[in-house]
Amino acid sequence: MRNFSVLSLLLLFTTVLNAQNPIVPAGVYIADPSAHVWADGKLYIYGSRDESPNYYCSWTHHVLSTSDLKTWTIHPNVFASKGAGDQVSYSDDFLYAPDAQYKNGVYYLYYCLANNKTTEGVATSKSPVGPFTNGKVIYTKGINQIDPCVFIDDDGQAYYIWGQFKAKVAKLKSNMTEIDTTTIHEDVINEKEHHFHEGGYMIKRNGIYYFVYAGIGPAGMPTCISYATAKSPFGPFKYGGIIIDNDHCDPGNWNNHGSLVEFKGKWYVFYHRATHGSYTMRKACVEPIAFLPDGSIPQVEMTSQGAGGPLKALNKIEAEQACLLHGNVRVQAYAADQEELGGIRNEDKAGYKYIDFGEGVENITVRVAPGAHSGKISFGVDNLWNWPALATIEVPGNGDGKTWQDITVKVNKVKGVHSVWLRLYGEGTDLFKIDWFQFGK
Repeated sequence: MRNFSVLSLLLLFTTVLNAQNPIVPAGVYIADPSAHVWADGKLYIYGSRDESPNYYCSWTHHVLSTSDLKTWTIHPNVFASKGAGDQVSYSDDFLYAPDAQYKNGVYYLYYCLANNKTTEGVATSKSPVGPFTNGKVIYTKGINQIDPCVFIDDDGQAYYIWGQFKAKVAKLKSNMTEIDTTTIHEDVINEKEHHFHEGGYMIKRNGIYYFVYAGIGPAGMPTCISYATAKSPFGPFKYGGIIIDNDHCDPGNWNNHGSLVEFKGKWYVFYHRATHGSYTMRKACVEPIAFLPDGSIPQVEMTSQGAGGPLKALNKIEAEQACLLHGNVRVQAYAADQEELGGIRNEDKAGYKYIDFGEGVENITVRVAPGAHSGKISFGVDNLWNWPALATIEVPGNGDGKTWQDITVKVNKVKGVHSVWLRLYGEGTDLFKIDWFQFGK
């Protein structure tokens, strides 16, 4: 994959309204989103930055910010463990999932290192978007693992949360950079009782502490954002359930990691989806959530619309906005700032939730790059097997899989809001590629 120009992507990202999922543009891969709303009223996301399908993460962190969940800004390279801006003098390891907190005019970035798991650290800045400097080790009394999180209670006491398979919680000293090792609790939640895998995050609402984490789901993988509740940051915690499951976001998907945040009076779950048929190349996403009167959180589904309303059928719908993929099809890059549906095989399926057709449409245009063999795209609404098809696109063969062409056909009558499914057919292992589709009148 070619390296992208951060500047060009910033120009793109700050001028395009992107309320829909993923919240990062093509060519940018930010995972493990930890969301915070600071005193300026903006929402900030601190996360990992993937750069290869072959390994997790990278040596740098970016920050995302927004005032409205529509226009997002990328603040690049706010912290590094190697290369330009290196602030971790004692290691050149990759940076795994971070978190951030604020106290007394200082923003704290809590980071961890991939291979050197004996070391977790903290860096500081006067700005929520860095640069964060002077990375230093956080002493955890030899109880070392990944994915730090810091929660500050109503009384101002900060808690450091970390761990894999078994979550650890301890009080932070008032300087926010040292653990009070006499307060370490080593088995606050675990895999057996709570399906806990990694990626802890904590909030407090109506006197209830919510421990949010990457949980083992029905697929037997940590694809869920799950939660447990307690009356104390140290527990005991009772398993609450699944908030969102990203299974089938990609054929190679493995994990999830996210957070909950209240923004302008509404609650949201942030999570990530994998791309490129891999564990990695993950992209941050968001969905609205609700709390029931008893404090429980109903599970929500992955969507293409995210925090915005349904996608407009008359607007261009990018292929990478697919929220469900079945088979071998995956989202992948074909240029520095362009993504496609590729790896398509016979009977693969891609879902988009939801699309608003208004009072109706008359045709659909699809941009495809034909492969060696001819194929077919069948568009359906509401579910995979809702017949007759909304439209069928015949994709010619004898292509090189790189040359794009637009194909337009008429569609059957449809009004209102629906999920849209693409059913993909043909011979071979890489049939054709899809860049976008758009309905018209």
